[in-house]
Amino acid sequence: MSVDTEADAAASGQGVKPARIAISGAGKRYGDLQVFQDINLEFNEREIVTVVGPSGCGKTTLLRCIDGLMPVSDGEVRIEGDLMTQPREGVAMVFQHFGLFPWKTVTQNVGYGLKLAGVSRAEIDEKVPYFVKLVGLEGFESVYPYQLSGGMQQRCGLARALAMEPSVLLMDEPFAAVDAQTREILQFELLRIWEMRPMTMVFVTHSIEEAVLMGDRVVVLKGRPSSVFETIDVDLPAPRDRSTLAHPRFAELREHVWATLMDEVRAAEFDVR
Repeated sequence: MSVDTEADAAASGQGVKPARIAISGAGKRYGDLQVFQDINLEFNEREIVTVVGPSGCGKTTLLRCIDGLMPVSDGEVRIEGDLMTQPREGVAMVFQHFGLFPWKTVTQNVGYGLKLAGVSRAEIDEKVPYFVKLVGLEGFESVYPYQLSGGMQQRCGLARALAMEPSVLLMDEPFAAVDAQTREILQFELLRIWEMRPMTMVFVTHSIEEAVLMGDRVVVLKGRPSSVFETIDVDLPAPRDRSTLAHPRFAELREHVWATLMDEVRAAEFDVR
């Protein structure tokens, strides 16, 4: 294709893929309480977008609206053009609390979503070992959740989501319930997995460091009701590893996000609504 033809195609919108997730004028309220309003965001293929904001600003609520677990009160959420009014195929969510069935083994937990989706036993038996190995749980296939550490339980929850081979992965503070050392290990494990199997990932977190480390962009929610205050491009070298944490630009971006949120985070600590 010539340069002129490429320019003409771009101008007419041909060959330009639409955003995988498009949120337009979205708002959510419970009775008289408006949680967030006028949210306008787009998330592209092969992109990790992290979402930060003070406690109570609606980060998790927004994620649940994207997943279709609850409806928005205003506006709309679309994934691959489909209006999200209920959960759909191709979208998986990982929660802060592991959500594993205590009476099921690692293998059974990882394969549970596939079983619900009506996948054949032969295909489940083929897929599950791959994803168990991908998250580093090889050798623990027959172990029950109570026998696993918190980090291993979250690996199991992640494997269950990845086994569905989603085009969209929604992460609701997935590492908040583990210790700091395990959290750092899981962050880099997830980045490694994403490099192997890139998808659209929306990652909600309270940790500014985590938001900057994981995200291609950081979306900052502020206000009561909240809305998008700023979207920050994270221009750090890729792939990211532990050396990223010592990069001068990492410190600059962390300070920028923290300075943006500091006053509201302090105020939210004393908000008893």
